Amino acid sequence: MEKRVKLKTVNTHITCTLCRGYLIEATTITECLHTFCKTCLVKYLHEHNKCPKCGILIHQSHPLNYISHDRTMQDIVYKLVPKLQEKEAKCKEKFYKARGIKPEPTEEPLLTETEIKKEPVEKEENNDYHRNDEQVNVCLEGQDLDMKCLRRKFLRLSSQATVSHLKKFIALKLFDDIKRFTDVSSLQNSYKNSSAFSF
Repeated sequence: MEKRVKLKTVNTHITCTLCRGYLIEATTITECLHTFCKTCLVKYLHEHNKCPKCGILIHQSHPLNYISHDRTMQDIVYKLVPKLQEKEAKCKEKFYKARGIKPEPTEEPLLTETEIKKEPVEKEENNDYHRNDEQVNVCLEGQDLDMKCLRRKFLRLSSQATVSHLKKFIALKLFDDIKRFTDVSSLQNSYKNSSAFSF
């Protein structure tokens, strides 16, 4: 049986401490991982360079370079708060209309559940493979002599790659089975990583 949780119990996690409203365009400070509305945070950082919640120094001169859109948090907020996404879309539309400005394109079109079900699924071929992302160089060297060596110990990855991606790659190369990526955790002490990645 599902346990129901009241919205007020999670409210502190999905509201902006600057405006006291629900997070809109959730934006996270990369230094401390506190999240605020984008407009609230940008406005605040024009005058300050510390996190409004914990006071940690974000960056002495360019704090806006150390914030990023938190799509996951925004999705959570929209799923938890009924009709918030629709209300926000109407407010934006009203704002642009009142000023005679062409609305900025939304990242994702707002569709109802029935429209989503009716939409035909089209397979879009994407051959980019994150080549245009910022790249990170990684060196994987085995310290255990009994361990099978990777043919190529140097990797160039997208900065968007996660530790799970790296583990799956290693599992594929060492065990010829991507499903064994959980076994890679046991190899943590056998492999050292010379980049910023650590697992």
